[in-house]
Amino acid sequence: MWHRGGAVVGDLVALIEAERPDLLLMQEAKQPLEALPHFVGGTFHWQEMQRRVYGLAFWSPHDLGEAHSIPLPVSPLPLRVPPRLAQLLKFDGISFANVHLSHGQMLNRRQLLTIAQATSGPTAIIGDCNAVGRIILPDFTEVGPLDPTHKLRTRLDRCLVRGLGCTAARVLARGPSDHHPIEVHLTRR
Repeated sequence: MWHRGGAVVGDLVALIEAERPDLLLMQEAKQPLEALPHFVGGTFHWQEMQRRVYGLAFWSPHDLGEAHSIPLPVSPLPLRVPPRLAQLLKFDGISFANVHLSHGQMLNRRQLLTIAQATSGPTAIIGDCNAVGRIILPDFTEVGPLDPTHKLRTRLDRCLVRGLGCTAARVLARGPSDHHPIEVHLTRR
């Protein structure tokens, strides 16, 4: 959540207090958001991304421990796009991949396939997929909301699942970010 200085701790505190999530995944998060547990408790982990002022982050009221990241395929064009990572964590036996993928449609499909191959069992890939159109990923189903998630009225933020169901999905109010947060309620199959 970042746009012109982006979401600050107060914005996230308000979102957490209003929605009471078990897990909040953030893309384009700046390191000062590490102060979030001071206000709402829980666990926060920030993952720096190369050549970026932001990174991937998660917060949970539960003790999840550390996440790890995996490198994703990069563009063959030199200096085209800084390298991307997927932040992987486990919660209640489910693998979660927090993503901010590249804009190129072929490249971000390769990045999704890399994540699918790096995980096993019930998995949710959630975040800014920068994808246009339908995503076909073997063994995964897209369950996120179908409404636009970006201020330009496009649907860039997605949730893809393997071995999980979804009971509800919605787009939340945008706030200071250029993206709307999405909320998904996942269940085991």
